[in-house]
Amino acid sequence: MHQVHKKAFEYISSFTNEKYSTGIILGTGLGGLVNKINITHSLDYDSIPGFPVSTVEFHHGKLIFGKLSGKKIVAMQGRFHLYEGYSPYDITFPVHIMNALGVKNLIISNACGALNPAYRKTELMLINSHINFHFTSPLKNYNFSYKNSSHYMYDGELINLAESVAEENSIFVHKGVYATVQGPNLETRSEYRMLRKLGADVVGMSTIPELLISSKLGMRTLGISIITDEGFPDTLKVAYLKDIVEAAQVAERNLVKLTENLIKKL
Repeated sequence: MHQVHKKAFEYISSFTNEKYSTGIILGTGLGGLVNKINITHSLDYDSIPGFPVSTVEFHHGKLIFGKLSGKKIVAMQGRFHLYEGYSPYDITFPVHIMNALGVKNLIISNACGALNPAYRKTELMLINSHINFHFTSPLKNYNFSYKNSSHYMYDGELINLAESVAEENSIFVHKGVYATVQGPNLETRSEYRMLRKLGADVVGMSTIPELLISSKLGMRTLGISIITDEGFPDTLKVAYLKDIVEAAQVAERNLVKLTENLIKKL
């Protein structure tokens, strides 16, 4: 463990020495899941040594410990992005801490825009592959192993389990490819066309750095996207943050139900 990670872990250990089987990273408009957690500890990011601090509106900035569906979980209420000026190392700092806390299953959620014309605002998508347009990686300077190649990043068992849970709870989900870009601006019509031609079903600005590190650390990872706007070039409309958050809040009900019932089966 890096010395900076060790200091953060030691600070957290002064509040809890429990092991947590599941980690959750919550994104824009997805904080409602916190209301379902039986919280035992809540730490502000800026109180943890070395921990980045979220600067994005609606990202609260707390590391939350407790139980959800009877399982011990640690949840990030608020996440970090390249467009905030953070490095891939900063963005993935919390994933290393989760690993030290014993997390074996990591659920990462995000808000995104639809590229696939079959997708609609407020629907959910399970990520089964990605296209990284960050043009950088938190895996720089790691000892690379093909065992941790992209083929293993998306846990097939978790995806199948999530699909099964969704069906049991009458929740419609897509499976598809998530493209990540740097942001913070949304894409042009030409960029939407390009991303779709390259095979992306949705586009966002997060998730992939955390997923790359969690896979490298041996965690089983599930990425879930909620579709908050539609990037269809020929019918493109201006996307306002207010509308994006409102769409996220509509989709959140299904995401919360899916996550709660999925964790029961982990």
